[in-house]
Amino acid sequence: MNKALIALLLNVYFCCAGFSARAQQNVTHTLPQLQDSLIRLTERVIAAEENTVRFEQNATFIKTLVQALKLPGSFDFPFDSLSMISAMKSPDNAFKLYTWFVPTDEGGFRYFGTIQMPFKNGLQLFPLIDNTAQLTDSNAVAEPKSWFGSRYYEIVPVQNGKETYYALLGWKGNSQKTTSKIIEVLSFKNGAPVFGKAVFEHAGKLSTKNRMIFTYNKMNSMTLRFDKKVNMIVFDHLAPYDPAMTGNFEYYASDSSFDGYTIGKGRLKLVENIDLNNDPDDQDALYIDPSRKDIPAKKKF
Repeated sequence: MNKALIALLLNVYFCCAGFSARAQQNVTHTLPQLQDSLIRLTERVIAAEENTVRFEQNATFIKTLVQALKLPGSFDFPFDSLSMISAMKSPDNAFKLYTWFVPTDEGGFRYFGTIQMPFKNGLQLFPLIDNTAQLTDSNAVAEPKSWFGSRYYEIVPVQNGKETYYALLGWKGNSQKTTSKIIEVLSFKNGAPVFGKAVFEHAGKLSTKNRMIFTYNKMNSMTLRFDKKVNMIVFDHLAPYDPAMTGNFEYYASDSSFDGYTIGKGRLKLVENIDLNNDPDDQDALYIDPSRKDIPAKKKF
């Protein structure tokens, strides 16, 4: 990707790092009008045939989205007509999370996002800067400016004493060979977002993992979702096609068994080989791969 374009995108993000909605005057656009503009820009991003045009259109999309998110009422506006972005409010109304991705000519993806939070004096944005390419440790605790980019599709609040943190379930396309699903942990320190937290318990011991990354062959699918009936984050167990391929995630796929993380006492405790028989969810396509147009039929598990 052109370095000048990257710099432009980062500047757009940083310029919207904080603001008061009360400070906005002479508003000339309504939220529905701005959403219509965002829909048209989404179509241009998708239709673009090479990186330069694609990311130029995405930069305009970001500017327009920031303009919309500055308006009073934007926190409650659903933005449900935008196919490119995932816009989700946390169940406790503490924040709203916007994430999306842009494919690259090289077969990879670049991720974009922002967290919108209500404060006494208005709204504040925390831009998320995808730092995947520069990360030397995918398990590192990170600030929004060094985000392990993903497109999130579900927010699961977890109570830990007086503190609440959030398990973010997301999709992360990697390359032409592999895809990942993510359990990211979002918490807040002094009002600022922090990504990553050692809350995963394996075999009765607290794991050193700050986030869980499940990587598998791109042509396969993996379910990762919160099941309210059992209060558990459930997911396909991944295994290599052949034991000789262990550690080579290009050859990993679901082995038709399921594991899960139960939620309790502020931790996510791993339970293996769980027995589930739930009906498919209406959003199963999101749980599979939002970048694919050939989504397979919903599966029962």
